[in-house]
Amino acid sequence: MAATKIYLLLALALLQCLSSMASDRKTYIVHMKHHLRPSIYSTHHDWYQASLESLSEEQPSSSSSSAASLLYSYSSAYSGFAAFLTDAEAASLSRSDSVVGLYEDTVYTLHTTRTPEFLGLDVAGEGLTAGDKLDSSDVIIGVLDTGITPESKSFDDSGMPPVPTRWKGECESGPEFDPKSCNKKLIGARSFSKGYRMAAGGGNFMKQSDDVASPRDIDGHGTHTASTAAGGHVANASLLGYASGTARGMAPRARVAAYKVCWKTGCFGSDILAGMDRAIQDGVDVLSLSLGGGSAPYFRDTIAIGAFTAMEKGIFVSCSAGNSGPQRSSLANTAPWIMTVGAGTLDRDFPAYAVLGNGQKFTGVSLYSGSGMGIKPVGLVYGDRMNGSSNLCLPGSLEPGLVKGKVVVCDRGINARVEKGAVVKAAGGVGMILANTAASGEELVADSHLLPTVAVGMKVGNQIRAYVKKTASPTALLSFGGTVLNVRPSPVVAAFSSRGPNLVTPQILKPDVIGPGVNILAAWSEAVGPTGLDTDTRKTKFNIMSGTSMSCPHISGLAALLKAGHPDWSPSAIKSALMTTAYNHDNMQSALRDAADGSLSTPWAHGAGHVDPQKAMFPGLVYDISADDYVAFLCSLDYSSEHIQTIVKRPNATCSRKFSDPGQLNYPSFSVLFGDSRIVRYTRQLTNVGAARTLYQVHVDAPPSVGVKVRPAQLLFRNVGEKKKYTVTFAAKKGAAAPAAGHAFGSILWSSKSNQVRSPVSFMWNAVM
Repeated sequence: MAATKIYLLLALALLQCLSSMASDRKTYIVHMKHHLRPSIYSTHHDWYQASLESLSEEQPSSSSSSAASLLYSYSSAYSGFAAFLTDAEAASLSRSDSVVGLYEDTVYTLHTTRTPEFLGLDVAGEGLTAGDKLDSSDVIIGVLDTGITPESKSFDDSGMPPVPTRWKGECESGPEFDPKSCNKKLIGARSFSKGYRMAAGGGNFMKQSDDVASPRDIDGHGTHTASTAAGGHVANASLLGYASGTARGMAPRARVAAYKVCWKTGCFGSDILAGMDRAIQDGVDVLSLSLGGGSAPYFRDTIAIGAFTAMEKGIFVSCSAGNSGPQRSSLANTAPWIMTVGAGTLDRDFPAYAVLGNGQKFTGVSLYSGSGMGIKPVGLVYGDRMNGSSNLCLPGSLEPGLVKGKVVVCDRGINARVEKGAVVKAAGGVGMILANTAASGEELVADSHLLPTVAVGMKVGNQIRAYVKKTASPTALLSFGGTVLNVRPSPVVAAFSSRGPNLVTPQILKPDVIGPGVNILAAWSEAVGPTGLDTDTRKTKFNIMSGTSMSCPHISGLAALLKAGHPDWSPSAIKSALMTTAYNHDNMQSALRDAADGSLSTPWAHGAGHVDPQKAMFPGLVYDISADDYVAFLCSLDYSSEHIQTIVKRPNATCSRKFSDPGQLNYPSFSVLFGDSRIVRYTRQLTNVGAARTLYQVHVDAPPSVGVKVRPAQLLFRNVGEKKKYTVTFAAKKGAAAPAAGHAFGSILWSSKSNQVRSPVSFMWNAVM
């Protein structure tokens, strides 16, 4: 017995030791000098594996279970691999002449119907024509997200032609996912979880966390984004009766390939890179990523690195701008070879009403679909009459004795909007008024709450708070107005949509455009309720969500349509067409406004404007950019040769050609920085994709403190495909004071009898960020 006890204690100690060793490991992405592979290795994978095995030989005390492990070998999106290493192993590996650098894995986050009609697309068909009826069935959209729900009617393949023969992808088998569930619409489904598994504690964590190690979507986000981009027509779609109608994606005949790279705790860079790597090899035409992190140099940005290879292969990459607005300089995914997409509203709303005991009636929004709270007003309470944090309705903050049977006013912020309602319901409340604070301003986002809820803006919220504080026995009654169309004004820039200026490269104006991203109806996973809360047992095949996560796949789908109409266009030509034809006015013909405070929006919020797919199909002129142009751009950032090779993945990538200023890139917009010099001069080149023998005249809009000269002022294109250059000189006027805010905006417009090609311009003095 004593010997057995000693053995068990030793075994326990060993397990604890191994666990400790494993916990000291981290996932690293290792950049290798791809061209230096020794001839004794037949593949780069073999070389990478041998490099890791040599680390174990240097540390013979390491057991096989705790040895460095190879997670991914990248072949297209990156020159290198991902591995699970200790700091000592990482340091040892970094000393190898074959290694350019090692980077710790990064966690990215998700940036979480009527849309086709709002964009001017034909609900019954593809909606855009280029001569004969447009068919996007040869275009493949790769969606990197939380997976897919293959049973959704949005991915039905009725009437679809055979899968393009060039397609090399597949549908993987896994828990709760039968590869036979794929079809001629959903033609690929894969999952990538090794980075997530390692960060989460290894092998059994997937089962413990209720995540599913397969392409199956148990979150809903991936199904929603994929169907937004390319979902087929589904009649009688709605969220529990809201937004009822025919749902369809932007390119309903395009193919979908799902790459599950996002999990319970986020999206890990090593998994994202593996997904992009595979998608490029599989043969996608468009990559859609509704996720991102903060700002980082491009050589440290996993998405930017993978997207560069995709761009070189002719793949259009669309990414969400982020949901950190209206904070300034809050953008994600700012690389110029990526389409950075912000969010705007639709002309559809879901009104709800709060009537106070003093007779005041306020309008808000809601997607509540239950039986309601009756016709009698009930008591109304607000947090400052309870405890310190109850105004936010955080879990555990409400006192049931004060809340039971009443409507609770909850301040927006800190925790999820729908969770606040769950907290109120758990404490016995019968309704909630979700009131914005200064951080959210007047922006209203509808949610499918678990109890009667009305969301209101900051101004109305302040009036309701004041009423509760000043009234001895305040009361309220909530009611709901269903779905309302033709809302004015719309679009409006969403307050949550991340803003410029671009911190990584201030000379590149971002975001590029905005698209519909507020209250978007799309397909959903029945594995989760519409709120995503564990306590939400409701099932729905469609859900309404908001975020730049929703606007991104709109642009991905539109890019697929443009790719179908113009298969010879490069990714930069498609981006240019979407940007230069975007509009800057709402449906009342007034300038676009910002939902944060109702003020006029600027290109730091809406980029070139709101996309107009009908005009984008026939833009007249495009600003085209080659991979070599992007290399010259990177060289202008004074990156080291190793950093440039990390992005470009060419052993011979040199700076034999270098822009004098990053702003010299042939981008469809301008960002002018007045620093040491008051004069900034850029040259751009336009390519004629419209009719031959077309004359364009330039029109300039600039602030009073800036002089702008464009030479030449006219461009005559005699042939289709002809290229013409122009030079624009921006000069901060002598003696003219810079704007008090340190920035201003304008535009450069080339117009012909049939086309207008517009580029927004931002100006900053002393590079104020």
